[in-house]
Amino acid sequence: MNNALSKTRLGRMHDAMASHVEHGGIPGLVTLVSRRGETHVDAIGKMSLRGRAPVQRDTIFRVASMSKPVVAVAALILVEEGRLRLDDPVDAVLPELANRRVLKRLDGPLEETVPAARPITLRDLLTFRLGFGLVMAPPGAYPILKALQETGLAVGPPRPQDAPAPDEWMRRFGTLPLMHQPGERWMYHTGSDILGVLIARASGQPLGDFLRARIFEPLGMKDTGFSVPAGKIERLATSYWTNFQTGAFEVFDEARGGHWSTAPAFPSGGGGLVSTVDDFLAFSQMLLDQGRFGRERILSRPSVETMTTDQLTASQKAGSGLVGGYFDAHGWGFGVGVVTRRESPSEPVGQYGWDGGLGTTWRCDPTEQMVTILLTQRAWTSPALPAVHRDVLTLAYQAIDD
Repeated sequence: MNNALSKTRLGRMHDAMASHVEHGGIPGLVTLVSRRGETHVDAIGKMSLRGRAPVQRDTIFRVASMSKPVVAVAALILVEEGRLRLDDPVDAVLPELANRRVLKRLDGPLEETVPAARPITLRDLLTFRLGFGLVMAPPGAYPILKALQETGLAVGPPRPQDAPAPDEWMRRFGTLPLMHQPGERWMYHTGSDILGVLIARASGQPLGDFLRARIFEPLGMKDTGFSVPAGKIERLATSYWTNFQTGAFEVFDEARGGHWSTAPAFPSGGGGLVSTVDDFLAFSQMLLDQGRFGRERILSRPSVETMTTDQLTASQKAGSGLVGGYFDAHGWGFGVGVVTRRESPSEPVGQYGWDGGLGTTWRCDPTEQMVTILLTQRAWTSPALPAVHRDVLTLAYQAIDD
């Protein structure tokens, strides 16, 4: 346990992160590096640009797509209980997905479709192979993207108060054709939102209630959820983004009166959670400990191993990925990216995790028994890792001291 991390080199990380806050337009951040029982947390900067309150260890951040691994764990809990099966069609629980039509070509008219070759399964949702997801093209560039805008289901920065309730969300989704045949290729995001509805219906309770009872409370994740209670709202950092239309750096979401200040109609499994660095460390440690946390067992070891193993074939990866070349050295498990080929010191084979577009990064390394977390309140400007996120991973691994 001793000398798992170099204090001198952790000081180097602090200086680099402080420089990002001072010069990089990031109001504040929290970093965590934990290795073999030794944990270091560093909070730098302010909760908002105009305020004086400092970011602290228990500051709450919008973790966006870091919600995806959480709902993946929830789905696997139901698989272990026999209430869901990985390769069964989900039609019985999600009839809106039955008898799907598929576009003949992605940029074609909505009327030009063929029948789906097979039903959508839980495995398809977990691995983003259902045939529907984010398209890297301007809004309205294709008829299907225009239809997504019109139905209010377009993929973009999370805005919890704008989405309809789950049944209405599914009804609208059911009016759209798939973009590709089920199982054909990886497409980002939408599978996790549908997964949240599936979990709620299969468990017979709202998604937030199921996550709280089966994951958050057993792990002591007391500050994680789909909204922030009034008594904790002062701990929620103001969120900022670069406005895509004007190019201005501005407030994306205030804490008080903002999108996360009240419970959403649609709890988004794809991007709706808020959390703290210690809450997500508990979630991470459960995964590193093969599904166990203290005396609690959330998942079996085989389930965790399956979740964190690349599930994609070469053809499913072809032409996919949010960033060009991502799948050259990565795969996708259930709700997590997985490193399949080492190309840098900070990305060993077997490392898994994911990021949140509102400013967060999370990685678990089973070999090193190491967790790295960065929480900021500045949204990304593209799917590529911003400099501060690349730096935190590099600096975490350079601090290994054996």
